[in-house]
Parts: sequence; C-alpha cells; structure tokens
Amino acid sequence: MGDILYLAHRIPYPPDRGDKIRSWHVLKHLGGLARVHLACFADDAADAAHLAALREAMGGSLGEAHVEVRRAGKALAGARALLEGKPVSLTLFDSAALRAFVARLLAGGEVATIFAYSGQMAQFVPAHATQRFVMDFGDMDSAKFASYGEQGGPLAAIHRREAEKLFAFEKATAARADTSLFVSEAEAALFRRKAGLAGADIRALQNGVDLEFYHPGAAADVPRRKPENAPLIVFTGQMDYAPNADAVAWFADEVLPLVPDARFAIVGRKPSQAVRRLGERERVVVTGAVPDIRSWLAAADVVVAPLRIARGIQNKVLEAMAMARPVVASAAAFEGIEAEPGRDLLVADTAQAQAEAIRTLLADSGRAEALGRAARRRMEEAYRWDARLAPLAGIIGLAGRRAAA
Repeated sequence: MGDILYLAHRIPYPPDRGDKIRSWHVLKHLGGLARVHLACFADDAADAAHLAALREAMGGSLGEAHVEVRRAGKALAGARALLEGKPVSLTLFDSAALRAFVARLLAGGEVATIFAYSGQMAQFVPAHATQRFVMDFGDMDSAKFASYGEQGGPLAAIHRREAEKLFAFEKATAARADTSLFVSEAEAALFRRKAGLAGADIRALQNGVDLEFYHPGAAADVPRRKPENAPLIVFTGQMDYAPNADAVAWFADEVLPLVPDARFAIVGRKPSQAVRRLGERERVVVTGAVPDIRSWLAAADVVVAPLRIARGIQNKVLEAMAMARPVVASAAAFEGIEAEPGRDLLVADTAQAQAEAIRTLLADSGRAEALGRAARRRMEEAYRWDARLAPLAGIIGLAGRRAAA
C-alpha cells in the first residue's frame, strides 16, 4: 500500500508527556502497517537526540527521518503572524527545511499516505498532494484558545484572535483531508458542529494507556518526601503548560485549605515560576522532573485532576486509574473518558465539592481502594492501546474522497 509520511510537531519519543504519548503509540502502530518516514520538530538538542532510541524502538520500520530543533521565538512568530494574517501556532512551527524534506519524499513516489499529527503540521502537506491525507488534530486547539480568551486578562484579545484564525485553518484542513481524527468523540462532535463540513470524514481515535507500565505493582518505591501519617494528594503533568499551572494554583488556593493536614504534591517537569512559588507553602511540594512518576502515583492517597481548561483526553487521569489510584477529577478533565463517575472515579467541580470528595476518600480507605480497583478494571476493559488503534488500518486503507471523485 506504499509508505507513510508521519508529520509531528514534537519528536514522538520518549512518550513522557501527553502529546508524545499519543504520537509515539500511533507512530509505532503505523510502523506495523508499512514503512514510515518521519518529519518532526524537537524542543532542543537533547530532545532531538532521542532519534536513535526512537529508531531502535521502531524495530526497522522507520525509514528516512528529519528532526529539526525548533528555534522560532514567540515574539518573532507573533509579529510574523500579524503581518501575514496567520495564527501564531503556524508561524511558530514553520520551516523551509522541513518543507523541502517533505517535497523530496513526496516526489520520490513511494509515499502513499501523509499522516499529520497536530494541526500546525498540516501546513507542510502540499495543497495539491495526491497522497491520502490523514489529519490527526488530537484536540481542537482553537477551542482551547477560545477558553483562554473567555478568561479575560491582558492577553484575552490575542487569544481570541488565535482562536478565530486557528479555527479557520482547522476547518480548511479538515475540508481537504481524507480523514480528520480527534482524541475523543466529544472533541470530534464539537468540531463537526462548529465546522459544518457536510460529507467530511471526522471521527474519534481515542487514546489508550500502557497497562503494563502503569500497573499497581510496577513501582513500589514511595517518595522519600512523603511524611509519615500525612495524607498525600498528587497532581501530575507538564508544569509549564498553562492549563496545568492554572489547575494547581486554583487547587492550592481554593481546595487544599478545606482538606486539613494533607500534603499536595505537584509532580512534573518544567514548573513555571508561579508553580515553583506554590512550593514555598507549608503543605505543598513541587518536585520538578522525577525519575519515575509511577512512584508518586503509587504513594498517592488521592490523585486529583482539577483542570478548569481541558481539551481531549487527560492522560494523567488514565495513568492514575491504571495504577488503581482513587481519582477526583473536574468535569473538564473527565470529559471524553469512558468511565462511570462514582464507580471508577469521582467527578467534582467546585472547591467545596472536590474537597468533600477528597475528605471522603481519605476517611474511608475501603472506599478509596474499591474505587482504585474499579478504575484499573475499567482501563483493562477499554483502554488497551492495540484496541484503541485498531481502526488505523482501515483509515490508512481508505480510498479517500479524491480517488472517488
């Protein structure tokens, strides 16, 4: 059926953050269907250096690869976006070298399918490409920026502009793609409703979770900073990501004071300055990067996901549930997850409701353990990666609208 060209906004290895988790598992699955060529960006030289390990992990199915350290600054990208009338998301990820790599590969005639992950990578798919084009948006990024704009503040107008420009680009991309994928049916339905593209193939391809890695018995070491007899509440995530930073700040301010004696651990790489300042509080620990996040999940009495802005599937929730931990999630963090509130996890939105749910679990270890067992069982039933990605073979094999026209 020909080769696949996989485009990604960040090198899909190692799978240690939300976007990389999805891109790695999709890339690996595609590698089981055909030879895959890779064109992607990297955050820095250390990130780019993971290519050798990625190639080894692909087991011989990876063909040519172009990994480029992204150097565009936000200020310059913003100025260019204003000048050209584009979303900043595109100008931040533009590259003549990557375009040339794509053009050369497509001219060779061996690539039958272009698979782009994350909306900004669609700009590298030529307008008149004859190859099948699968666009994996993941989340509806324009909706995220619209949420930022609704929050107000000095950047509200910039966020509203980005939402408008990015949605126009997303819609145009979906109109020319053979298939457009989103990480949850909720995201796909939102895009269908807003875009109104009659006849477009817009569907959900949901995330899974690595059930062998995130296993209750996989990491028994308890973090040394857990004080004896003190309940531990844990949040995990990339901590320079604005929705995560907003969530932990709100939780520390509004919820933690309502849960006496408990410690709150914020576990994740690159904490922003505002997040680091939270660690100065008596009952808050900010870890930064940790060798193995499973040790903190294993130590948690309760795992929380109090996000107020969230798109798609929250891997942090799936991972905690796979580790059989009791989870308290906001409605936004729960959206798109196929689980039953009250049986598999607790869903609460207000500070009072979240605090009450946490206090209930801390006071009743039997209830907390039962919730964790149900969570693990649900992940085993529905969230194995192979099952989640099984539709890819059919998606890649579609004749496509252009061939039928």
